Amino acid sequence: MRKKFLRLGALLCAVSVMLGAFGAHGLKEVISVEQLAIFKTGVQYQFIHAIALLIVGVLLYFRKTSWMPIAGWLFLGGIICFSGSLYLLSIKDIFDIPTSLVGPMTPFGGLLFIAGWIILLASTYQSNEKRYRKAHSE
Repeated sequence: MRKKFLRLGALLCAVSVMLGAFGAHGLKEVISVEQLAIFKTGVQYQFIHAIALLIVGVLLYFRKTSWMPIAGWLFLGGIICFSGSLYLLSIKDIFDIPTSLVGPMTPFGGLLFIAGWIILLASTYQSNEKRYRKAHSE
């Protein structure tokens, strides 16, 4: 599980940098300033939460709790829903994307981010399952 989060985090960080460059150089002439700001917000939140995935992956090397991987999956879902919907909203005029389908995904993604951080916090109160098993198996 930890390698999955490390790989996903690294990949999504790289994609964040690529999307940021694409927004700054490729979209600047094609979409409005407001739409570009929406796109940049998507990139920013993707990057922050891709780093959160890396943190979850690293933490899983030292601690294993049942809730920590849940936090990682919530961060991933948040990236897909929140950042993905912002990317689509920012280019909606180019591809004639109906906002009625995409718009509700943004706050849902935000809730996933919040839940991920709360679950990560809660996981620090759980006993480390690796130590627990080792202590009781002796």
